Amino acid sequence: MPKPEIHKSAIVEDGARIGDGVRVGPYCIVGRDAELGEACELISHVVVAGRTKIGARTRIFPFASIGHQPQDLKFNGEPSTLTVGADCLIREGVTMNPGTEGGGMVTTVGDKCAFLANSHVGHDCRVGNNVIFSNNVMLAGHAEVGDFAIIGGGAAVIQFARIGPHAFIGGMSGVENDLIPYGMALGNRAYLSGLNIVGLQRRGFPREQVHALRRAYRMLFAAEGTLKERVEDVSAEFADHPIVQEIIAFIRVGGKRSLCTPRHGQDA
Repeated sequence: MPKPEIHKSAIVEDGARIGDGVRVGPYCIVGRDAELGEACELISHVVVAGRTKIGARTRIFPFASIGHQPQDLKFNGEPSTLTVGADCLIREGVTMNPGTEGGGMVTTVGDKCAFLANSHVGHDCRVGNNVIFSNNVMLAGHAEVGDFAIIGGGAAVIQFARIGPHAFIGGMSGVENDLIPYGMALGNRAYLSGLNIVGLQRRGFPREQVHALRRAYRMLFAAEGTLKERVEDVSAEFADHPIVQEIIAFIRVGGKRSLCTPRHGQDA
């Protein structure tokens, strides 16, 4: 692996840890507590501040601000962190904030994620692997986003909300409730509009699993009985279906937000 390449106009503060093969382009600033994994690339005009760790081969485009203090008025300079995984794509103007004392002190982003222009990851968020944020997505503090979730352009997710794995949020949606794994949410305020069938097909889920998910979805969000009763019925009937059980576990764990549910008559 070649030695790092640091442009003469860039500022890399003493103490920063720079991996082999890293490229730091013109007018970038890398803070003293930052760490860049091997073969990372900062294109130009990128700032990596605070106790921030960037995984190997991640590329960051101009005017991204990664690791500056969180947008939380309660923040008091505590030594919180931001960790970004390997092979991520961080486009122009993206902002990511570290954690706070009130949220566990850490913000984490997984591997192979794509954050398109001007998207935001707030303090104390947990973002999984292979997640895509389209342009101008806003993820408020303490939110969680599961693996392979996709959030459409201009969508906003409220603080403490949970977005399940393989979920899809349509552009310009305002999400104020938890979205089940494999679910699709649309609108302002967002409602559960069905399952993310296109995503399931693209990722090679077998037809029989998709059919099982559809049947389980209809049972979970039927008009009869309470949600608790329907969860128990679906759990029993689909005991041998791991992806259905993933939804059941998500609902049972619960969170600080209500569950995103369908509008009347909405099918899977």
